[in-house]
Amino acid sequence: MKQKVLPLLVFQTDFTYLEGAVASMYGVVRSVDMKTEIITATHELPQYDIWSASYRLQQYAGFWPKGTVFVSVVDPGVGTSRKACAAYTKDGYYIITPDNGTLTHVQREHGIEEIREIDETRNRLPSTRGTSVFHGRDLFGYCAAKLAAGKITFEETGKPYSTDEIVTLPVETAVLDNGVIRGIIEIDDPNFGNLWTNIPFALMQEAGFVCGEDVHVTIRNNDEIVYDRAVRFDMTFGNVPKGEDILYNNELMNVSFAVSQGSFKNKYGLGFGPDIKVEIRKVNGNE
Repeated sequence: MKQKVLPLLVFQTDFTYLEGAVASMYGVVRSVDMKTEIITATHELPQYDIWSASYRLQQYAGFWPKGTVFVSVVDPGVGTSRKACAAYTKDGYYIITPDNGTLTHVQREHGIEEIREIDETRNRLPSTRGTSVFHGRDLFGYCAAKLAAGKITFEETGKPYSTDEIVTLPVETAVLDNGVIRGIIEIDDPNFGNLWTNIPFALMQEAGFVCGEDVHVTIRNNDEIVYDRAVRFDMTFGNVPKGEDILYNNELMNVSFAVSQGSFKNKYGLGFGPDIKVEIRKVNGNE
C-alpha cells in the first residue's frame, strides 16, 4: 500500500530567480490548489547539471515526511523524446522529474518501487500546448500540483514502465586496497567551498584511520597531482586552526575536504567529478 500523498511540494531546479520562471511555476501550483504548501529546496543548481540534481535530491529527500512530493527539474533535453516521469520510492516518497539521470542517487539509496510516464494529454497545463520549452511549469509543476492536491492519484499520472528502464548516470564506488583508499570528489558545497568525496566514513574506520590523527592525501585532476600532503582527519572544522585544511566526516557520512573558515575549492582551484581522484594512506615517518 502506497504512502498517503501529502499536500507538500519540494522544488529544486536550475532556473535561478533572475526572471519569472519560478514565480510562474509556483503560480500554476496555487491555481490548482491554494492549500498546497510549496517549499524551495534550491533553484541554484548548476545549469544543465543532471548529476548535481540527482545528488542533491538524495541529500535531503530522506529527511522529509513520507508522502512528500519532490519536483526536480534540470532538463537540458526538454521537449525531446526523454520521458517525463512520476516515481514512487520504496520508502514512501513521490518524485516528478524528467527521466534523464536525475533519479540515479534516489534509486541507489532509496530504491524505486514504481515509475510512470506522465500522460501529457491529461496532466499538462492545457493553456500551454504549443510550447515545448518549459515543462517545469507546464508538465512537472502542474502534474505534481494535481497529485499533491489529491486531484489525481499516483496511478493516474500515466502508464507504468519498468524500473529497469530508468536512465541512470555512472556512480563510482570508493575502494580499499592494501591500506590505501581510492575515491573521487563527488560533489561540492558551493557556499562554503568544501569538497565531498564518495569515501564513506565507515571505510576510513575499516582501514584503521583514527580521528584526530593526520593522514596522507593525494588528489589528482586528470592525472596531474594537485594536492599531496598530510592533513588532519577529524570530526569538525573547529578542531584545526583557522585557515588550516581538514578531512572531516560530512552530514552524509562521507569524508570531505574543507578549510577552517575558508574555501578548499577556491584555495586549490578544484571542482568535482570522476576525473578528480583521491587517495588516502597512512603518513610515513618523515611527515
